[in-house]
Amino acid sequence: MKRIYSLLCFFLIVTGINAQESNKLIVDATSGNVVINKNIYGHFAEHLGRCIYDGIWVGKDSKIPNINGYRTDIINALKDMKIPVLRWPGGCFADTYHWMDGIGPENKRAKMMNYHWGGVVENNTFGTNEFLNLCEMLGCDPYISANVGSGSVVEMTQWIEYMNSDKDVPMANLRRQNGREKPWNVKYMGIGNESWGCGGGMTPDYYVNLLRNYSEMAGIYGQWKLQQIGCGANGADYNWTDVVMKQRPGGISGLSLHYYTIAGQGWGDKSPATGFEKKYYFSGLQNALKINDLVEKHSAIMDKYDPKKQVGLMVDEWGIWTDVEPGTEPGFLFQQNSIRDALIASVTLNVFNNHADRVKMANIAQTINVLQSVILTEGNKMVLTPTYYVFKMFNVHQDAKLLSSQLISEDYEMDGKKIPALSSSVSQDKNGNIHVSVSNLNPDKEVTLSVELVGKMFDKVRSASVLTAPEYNSFNSFDKPDVVKPADFKNFKKTGPSTLQITLPSKSVMVLELQ
Repeated sequence: MKRIYSLLCFFLIVTGINAQESNKLIVDATSGNVVINKNIYGHFAEHLGRCIYDGIWVGKDSKIPNINGYRTDIINALKDMKIPVLRWPGGCFADTYHWMDGIGPENKRAKMMNYHWGGVVENNTFGTNEFLNLCEMLGCDPYISANVGSGSVVEMTQWIEYMNSDKDVPMANLRRQNGREKPWNVKYMGIGNESWGCGGGMTPDYYVNLLRNYSEMAGIYGQWKLQQIGCGANGADYNWTDVVMKQRPGGISGLSLHYYTIAGQGWGDKSPATGFEKKYYFSGLQNALKINDLVEKHSAIMDKYDPKKQVGLMVDEWGIWTDVEPGTEPGFLFQQNSIRDALIASVTLNVFNNHADRVKMANIAQTINVLQSVILTEGNKMVLTPTYYVFKMFNVHQDAKLLSSQLISEDYEMDGKKIPALSSSVSQDKNGNIHVSVSNLNPDKEVTLSVELVGKMFDKVRSASVLTAPEYNSFNSFDKPDVVKPADFKNFKKTGPSTLQITLPSKSVMVLELQ
């Protein structure tokens, strides 16, 4: 009866808001049946540009401080961010990658051409052992992308055996020969990457038959412990999702989705990463917010064939794609990262949180030195990007219970177009503390927001932090690494036993904890 009363109060408050009160967040504090999967805060590391080499991996003989070849500063930063899952080796690279080239003594590993990204020669000194050992060091789960485009079922099943078998069988013995006795027990395997594009140029009908074959064999060799992720759609290709979900072959427990934010008119009119005009700030956020519509429409198709939500939506590539930094190799996709990109990250993560009943994993592209990376390196220097700080601030939502909420927001308008000025999500951790994340997208004005909990009171705001910047295109450089950095947030007041008023700075991300 108490639950029904709380829901009734929630409904009455939402429907009875004064028309003059344009910014209000109403939270049903009695809800909480859906858990925000920590893997929504996942990352992606491809053999692309300087993501792996000179990013994560410098080699044991490097003068840059390292732990067995892994950059010490990168390891510490990713641990501090609480990275939950890491996808590898691609991306487009995955469907040209043959894993056996990257195992055994480094000086005997076969070289290969990285045809997709810059035409460089890949020496394969970073391979399966190095990646899986990295994940152990970070305390995160590995997510392997199998080569379907140019590989074979045999190649994939041998890889599974190499990584996961503890038996006296050839691939497990090869792993032991390479210095690793225990299996890594990899949980997640993607069956192909962008099979509609760089992963083979397939139609959904052709791919779904391959998926049936690969998935069946992956299940057998993985003793059905692997969580297999089928290749899903590119953006708004709803037919791809419909074809795959209608047949739902094999043992897939996830279906991917890729969506990149382009700030501008399209791929031929991308925004610079720095020094951009305000129109690119607005269009970047406007296009980022389209992820909500994509998630809802793909989820509706999945609901039709999977009403019990047994197959997760895995948005395993997302982020803003800008022009590369001037003077850098175009195929390396090296771009800077501004407060705009931090706001894109925050609104996207809020969308994923709010759809946690279906979204079970997401992987921002990419971890180091590529696209919307969380960390940049230059020689022995490292800089944490504004996006890094959003992930660190939002890690309180990992494995927390999603609380139902209703956000009423004023608009942010530019040149006759408008988007909501505010974005939010709310969760409750295992200790009962409530975390509220809110972003103010307006770069020109602060916004006051009223927050009300329905069905629960709180004693105090235990902690609060805010990320903002001097300008709408401010960023952290190697010379000035602390321009965009979180600070303690104080501009709030408790207005009642279950109410709070917050005044958010312009272009800001805020997270607070209610106790």
